[in-house]
Amino acid sequence: MIDHVRDLTSVDEATERLLASAAGLDNATTAEPSRLPGWSRGHVLAHISRNADALGNVLAGLPMYADSEVRDADIERDAPRPLAVQLADVRGSAAGFRERAALPADWSRTVTLRNGVTDSAAHVPFRRWAEVELHHVDLGIGYELADLPPEFTEREIDFLRQRFSADPAVAGVTGPATALLGWLSGRGDGKELKAPDGGALPVLPSL
Repeated sequence: MIDHVRDLTSVDEATERLLASAAGLDNATTAEPSRLPGWSRGHVLAHISRNADALGNVLAGLPMYADSEVRDADIERDAPRPLAVQLADVRGSAAGFRERAALPADWSRTVTLRNGVTDSAAHVPFRRWAEVELHHVDLGIGYELADLPPEFTEREIDFLRQRFSADPAVAGVTGPATALLGWLSGRGDGKELKAPDGGALPVLPSL
């Protein structure tokens, strides 16, 4: 059973880890490429902030983003900001999400996410946790897949396997949890994994 209260605490802890790591950057290194193609570390930090706003919108019953163009434009607008501004935005937007989540609400209700995807409101905190943890790794500043909390790794693997459930072969892939999460999330080549038939790993659709 999903415990959204516990997941919100995990979001807070993950956010503090990210802020502590990112505080070691400076303006120049913030502008350097991240591990995400075409994005600087500033893009990643901007996305983390805007995602907090967006998931707060979801909990409020509003559209997650006005549209994909606005989402992308907001990230491009915010990416070049100085590090101090980025960190203040990550912290402030995280506080805004937490305040929205603290309001009395029916956590069993269905909410609508990006591209019309629906989910239980109780799952939204875990989705935010995933955004913070995985994009912390994407910054490329010393926080790796192997550093993720084991509970998070296990749950995110389960989540991604369900997302790719249209291909039964995905469920049969085995190997170390860190490698499995890396492959399923597009952050690893899967060299340590084994396909159920001993052949090549199935091709995953884009996330």
